[in-house]
Amino acid sequence: MREPILEVDGVGKTYATFKSNLARFATWFGLPARPFHQFIAVEDISFALHPGEVLALIGPNGSGKSTLLKVIAGIVRPTTGKVSMRGRVSAILELGLGMISEFTGRQNAYHVGGLMGFSAAELHALLPSIEQFAELGEFFDQPLRLYSSGMQARLAFSVATAARPDLLIVDEVLSVGDNYFQHKSFDRIRKFKSQGTAILFVSHNMGDVRALCDRVMLLDSGKCVRDGPADAVVDFYNAKVAERQSVDSTIEQQRRQSGWMLTRSGTFEAVVRMLSLLDEQTGEPVSTVTVGQRLIIKLLVSINRDISALVVGYMIRDRTGHIVWGTNTWHTKQSLRGLREGEEVEFLLPFTCSLGPGSYGLTHALTDKEHHLISNYEWVDNNLVFDVVNFTKPYFIGSVCLDAEFHIMRA
Repeated sequence: MREPILEVDGVGKTYATFKSNLARFATWFGLPARPFHQFIAVEDISFALHPGEVLALIGPNGSGKSTLLKVIAGIVRPTTGKVSMRGRVSAILELGLGMISEFTGRQNAYHVGGLMGFSAAELHALLPSIEQFAELGEFFDQPLRLYSSGMQARLAFSVATAARPDLLIVDEVLSVGDNYFQHKSFDRIRKFKSQGTAILFVSHNMGDVRALCDRVMLLDSGKCVRDGPADAVVDFYNAKVAERQSVDSTIEQQRRQSGWMLTRSGTFEAVVRMLSLLDEQTGEPVSTVTVGQRLIIKLLVSINRDISALVVGYMIRDRTGHIVWGTNTWHTKQSLRGLREGEEVEFLLPFTCSLGPGSYGLTHALTDKEHHLISNYEWVDNNLVFDVVNFTKPYFIGSVCLDAEFHIMRA
């Protein structure tokens, strides 16, 4: 294996509060001074990042993600452990970090580029591409104080990625930008990945995390709770979010032979006893279907304890984890009320398969409202996996088969 671009070894960061400024001042010179209070922001984090590898840090607010990025970027000194890296590093952390509000976008590009280690000649050569990628128009020569947060994000990303770095560090700054620029930025990140750049980023967008990352690290209260493949850690995190609402919730995970990760969580007052995908015409279970085929999702729910309401939801994701469709009986106004222990309820959902060729995972959820964050009876990611092939329709690409045909008229 190639030598790591980044190595983080036992890194921790503790912030101390002292009773007086004199006591704090004494610690700068190595003199003993007992802190009044200590807050551990990051504790004993270790990992290595290799060329072309993408690692995402996820977790609730206050879990230590941004602090860890600042330690790695060299903005904050670690209390314990060490960080080693090689090659050129670009970091996009807080909006406006390193920029001067009275400088124009062009002046800030020179200023921040200089802080990154570029020479004046290099920046002069890179500036046209920075201006073109940022697409700020006349604002590129206006003071930064006139910029919106999205415009600042455009400028920061354009400067930081003007030349391909060996390590790219990105905090959640792109979330403030518009969808067009987010898409454009992630295209550049994917290109850097293919060229060998190691990427470390923080995001709350689990779709981007699934699509882009080789690996995900879940942080909570400054500690690493989970570290592994994107699908496993993201599904575990989603289950943990629901678990916070109920002390009785449990989480189970297993990797299927097909490679899909099955994650089951809930309090299990209601559980799915049977889930199957059927051909509508024959009523037989199917695991491979064709584009345009009529299908039925059949679900049998057992009620283990009296519940006030039951909502059934489905979500279909493609192999990369992107959601291609989803709904539940809350939105279709078909919630059930007053179910008793021992009851069983059957749900049938007929539909036409309009999915493109590929492999898909069906997730089901049993809740009492529109989402699973209040009462999560049972949530199972990828409980049913099926393949779609195209034998009957003209060739097309993508995850959706549109009901479309060309109408051509020659003049």
